[in-house]
Amino acid sequence: MCREEIMNKRFTALMTTLILSVFFSISSFAYDVEVDGIYYNLISKGNVAEVTKGDNLYTGDITIPSSINVNEVEYSVTIIGKMAFRSCSGLTSITIPNSVTSIGDDAFYKCGRLTSVTIPNSVSSSGSSAFEDCSSLTSITIPNSVTSIGSLAFNSCSGLTSVTIPNSVTSIGNGVFSGCSGLTSVTIPNSVTSIGISAFLRCSGLTSVTIPNSVTSIGEYAFDGCISLTSVTIPNSVTSIGEYAFGGCSGLTSVTIPNSVTSIGKEAFYFCSGLTSVTIPNSVTSIGDGTFSGCSGLTSVTIPNSVTSIGEGIFSSCSNLTSVTIPNSVISIGKKAFQYCIGLTSVSIPNSVTSIGDYAFSGCSGLTSITIPNSVTSIGGWAFHLCENIENVYCYAEVVPSTDVYAFYNSDIEKATLHVPASAIEAYKTTAPWSGFGTIKAIEETVGIESVEARGIAIQSAGGFINISGLDNNEKVSFYGIDGKSLGSATAINGTTSFAAQSGSIVVAKIGKENIKIAVK
Repeated sequence: MCREEIMNKRFTALMTTLILSVFFSISSFAYDVEVDGIYYNLISKGNVAEVTKGDNLYTGDITIPSSINVNEVEYSVTIIGKMAFRSCSGLTSITIPNSVTSIGDDAFYKCGRLTSVTIPNSVSSSGSSAFEDCSSLTSITIPNSVTSIGSLAFNSCSGLTSVTIPNSVTSIGNGVFSGCSGLTSVTIPNSVTSIGISAFLRCSGLTSVTIPNSVTSIGEYAFDGCISLTSVTIPNSVTSIGEYAFGGCSGLTSVTIPNSVTSIGKEAFYFCSGLTSVTIPNSVTSIGDGTFSGCSGLTSVTIPNSVTSIGEGIFSSCSNLTSVTIPNSVISIGKKAFQYCIGLTSVSIPNSVTSIGDYAFSGCSGLTSITIPNSVTSIGGWAFHLCENIENVYCYAEVVPSTDVYAFYNSDIEKATLHVPASAIEAYKTTAPWSGFGTIKAIEETVGIESVEARGIAIQSAGGFINISGLDNNEKVSFYGIDGKSLGSATAINGTTSFAAQSGSIVVAKIGKENIKIAVK
């Protein structure tokens, strides 16, 4: 299923849920009086009049009076009632007097020819779907008197190009500006503390947004489908990023996640194909499933030590991901975590990991080297399926891990070499799928050591450190991964140097003209 189909299904389901929550069945409308073509319900307490729906749809330019006189009693017009102008497709403009304090749910819903509306400073609340689907509305000024904007208030106002949200508003409700495809910019004031579910969903013309320091949470689908959004700054006040919050923002090239964020919701950045790099801060303890799935431009990612599990499909289809750092805090790698990351050439799994989920690295066709520590006790089905370019697998477990027989299915392992502890060679040779490797041999502790022993050089490894003695003073030793990537260097002081490396990995030390392969313990 393509991304567009996924988004369409999610959008339909979400909108149905939201709309059903605010719409209700239309029955016949009762009204008390008609004055100059406008229908009213009269409320005797306080002599208040409410504009309501009548027998005929409103058309043209309508000016609502501040008061009406009925039977020699003056009524102040303070309310525009629910659905008062609903589906009045011939309505072109509306003038609302200063006497009005509230605009009800669906008040101007689907007024497709309404081009302008002035909301006076007397209005304190605007109901759900109040201006929904007013496709000809190009601009709206919300006065400082408004403290709350109802859900879906401006949903699908596709002609809306700009909006000013006053400092009086504390929250942007669910779906308020969803589907406003013409909206190019929006200023969110410092008074706002939360951005609701789908607040700017599918605002495809939105190029930039500034989220103020007052905001603590970004709701689900808040900016989902904002394909023109190129950058976003998330302030230090935000503690959570909701599910699908920036999903499908294909134009987003960079994002800074502050140290205040503790959780990133499911698929929060899915299909953000323009993202090239992302830094996840140490404050984050949980990353939802599929968070960066489909981020095809992502080349590198660093996962902080605060994260204990890599969830399902987090980096799936990140086709340009060439390197990933998995910290020692991670104990499990979920299903499809790196599925179809075809740019990955090697992966080193830390000693903290105990399980590798189904399809975790399936389709990683560029993968040539895999290091599996002795902490791993289970490897799921098809975990390395279609990794057809595997050359070397280093598995440090002396007890053969519980491994699905299809873990290396269609991966040409008959052409690859499996490196295991010498004591476990026979066990691996008689256990599927390990027995399918073309070559199975003992992990080499050191290679080429004989050539430097004549110089009195000694190499030891313990506790994640490589210790080398007998060097010349100030002699430089360079270190490389088994895939050839530089890991750094160290200079001898008083003939001795040390280098920190990941336990369970193999490191190549270049001493003079010799390359020494070392198993890090």
